[in-house]
Amino acid sequence: MTSGYEALLLVLTVGLPFLAVATLALGAWAKQRLPEAAIHRLATSTFGLTFATSLVLGVALWFDGGAGLVWSAPHWFEIGGYHFPLSLVADRLSVPFAVFSSGLLCITAAFSSGYLHREPGFLRYYLLLCLFGGAVLLAVLAGSLDFLLFGWEIVGLTSVLLIAFFYERKPPVSHGLRAFIVYRICDIGLLGAAVWLHHSTGSGTHAPVLLPWWGFEVPKRALDVLVVGGLLIWASLGKGAQVPFGGWLPRAMEGPTPSSAIFYGALSVHLGPYLLLRAAPLLDAQPVLGVWIALIGLATAVHGTLVGRVQNDIKCALAYASMTQVGLIFVEIGLGLRMLAIVHIVGHAALRCLQFLRAPSVLLDRAEEERRAGRPANRLLGRLEGRLPRSAQLWLYRGALERGFLDALLRDYLLEPVLALSRQLDQGQEALHSLLLRRRPPPAQASRASKTEAEVVR
Repeated sequence: MTSGYEALLLVLTVGLPFLAVATLALGAWAKQRLPEAAIHRLATSTFGLTFATSLVLGVALWFDGGAGLVWSAPHWFEIGGYHFPLSLVADRLSVPFAVFSSGLLCITAAFSSGYLHREPGFLRYYLLLCLFGGAVLLAVLAGSLDFLLFGWEIVGLTSVLLIAFFYERKPPVSHGLRAFIVYRICDIGLLGAAVWLHHSTGSGTHAPVLLPWWGFEVPKRALDVLVVGGLLIWASLGKGAQVPFGGWLPRAMEGPTPSSAIFYGALSVHLGPYLLLRAAPLLDAQPVLGVWIALIGLATAVHGTLVGRVQNDIKCALAYASMTQVGLIFVEIGLGLRMLAIVHIVGHAALRCLQFLRAPSVLLDRAEEERRAGRPANRLLGRLEGRLPRSAQLWLYRGALERGFLDALLRDYLLEPVLALSRQLDQGQEALHSLLLRRRPPPAQASRASKTEAEVVR
């Protein structure tokens, strides 16, 4: 049973970032030029307080025996037998994610002030960062799949807006649009899973299971378990940047470096594994789901390793390194090593976030080192592919340069058709709008027609 102060801690952990968003948005709406120092202090203190509340939640969970702390509010609406629950859950899965998420967000918010100093979009960046932080905590602490979907979608929106942050140039906008399409295609899986879970169990809330955390209620029919589990796996591929949808991750480096660190190195890419960890009861009910997850993760790890070795940009190399590690986390989840996966996620998120924040300085340090040494820095030798035949090495090299040809396949058979359909729909809407405007009578004729109608009525 959750006490009053524990429920307050849960609400504050999720609500403080959204309160910061409302404060910054209100200042922008009122056209008040907020000083950079005030914006920085507001965001940093918000995530600092969130980090403190999540730590206290962890202590309360420890003294409660790890049974889980739950806060529920009245349903927003109820139609027939379906309702949208408002509930937050603090358990052994969500609390570690909330602690390290808020801690890394606080570090990134503090670092971003100097990096984006005098940037015209300074306020916009911090507003999106606070919105992203609130959405991550909402998705992590959500007590139902419906509520998790709400935070999941806000995370995707803020990711796209920060990829296209420097919208004055064409590449950021193009890469943001690519990420948006991939998110839309994969997020259909999460929406479909929520709807199917409601139809098969009558609820989308997390149910207590024989695990150290909470999970989705398992449908009775095996077909329902396979469908819901498959849809959740599909949804996790987009956020987790897994094969074949991982091409958006290196392109996301067009955004500011601090957003790359916290989004695509630390938090956003780990929401896919988090969703699969939350769906652990489904994986136990149908082991074939775990096999699919392990195979996808293994293919992504191999792909990320090969492609990452030919990258000449440090942020792209780190992006493929992140893709490789998330692939290994998928393998761990598929094999049932879930506690190991949680430890792997926390360690990888912290390391990758700091690596991304340090990346611009590394280039300067390396150039200075090579200048002092008078020669290029040594490269690692003795790699496995060096023992392959020359023809096989050339084939691997070309495949790595082409990023496994996955980007071309997605572009030709998925992204371009979606864009073409969107353009046709847009043109059709404009044509229909023009046709309606041409058929509308002029104002004078309209007034005469209205008088005639009035006379007929009289």
